[in-house]
Amino acid sequence: MRRLHGAGVLAVAALGLAVLTPVAEAQVGTGPWTPESPGYTEQERGCGQISGLTFQLTCSTGSGDQRAERRYTTYTGGTHQFEGSFKITSMTGSRISLKQTFRDGANAGPYFMLAVEKGGRLYAVEGGATLGSGATVGTSVRVNTINQVGSSHKVYLNGSLKQTISSASGSYYDKFGSYRTASGAGPVTVQWSGVKFWRR
Repeated sequence: MRRLHGAGVLAVAALGLAVLTPVAEAQVGTGPWTPESPGYTEQERGCGQISGLTFQLTCSTGSGDQRAERRYTTYTGGTHQFEGSFKITSMTGSRISLKQTFRDGANAGPYFMLAVEKGGRLYAVEGGATLGSGATVGTSVRVNTINQVGSSHKVYLNGSLKQTISSASGSYYDKFGSYRTASGAGPVTVQWSGVKFWRR
């Protein structure tokens, strides 16, 4: 058997460390990023149903609270990144919110909502700005949001920056799933995957 000496041993040792040490790199944004594993609760209201990472609205009701969502732990201060991919597997409704960044505490309420129209247009519910297209049935879309509390909130679709808005100081949390907007209705089935969180 060939023996390694000196630099060869160091090279192998370094390679071993590279293989064994996990790299905490997010898909977007300037790091370094530290992985997080926030807790969550599930919300099923109206005709909302959750099975694993599949979120459904089974009715076409255009009123009331229709939602199937995960709500993650509140954070205060710092910079926090969410990443996840969604695929709509069926949709005869329209204007369904998929991912939200929520204010918590004294100013609680929706701060950013990414929604989809039947036909695949992705838009910001607040203001109605178009953020993307092509989110049709069977197509996977990766979503990243970076909230630098007290500075900015950025939205990326498939790795491309689509929106930057100001972020006030305070507390926030992330939600995703399927949620009927004020002008929307189901039915819709959305599958999420690759959900990750980081902080900086």
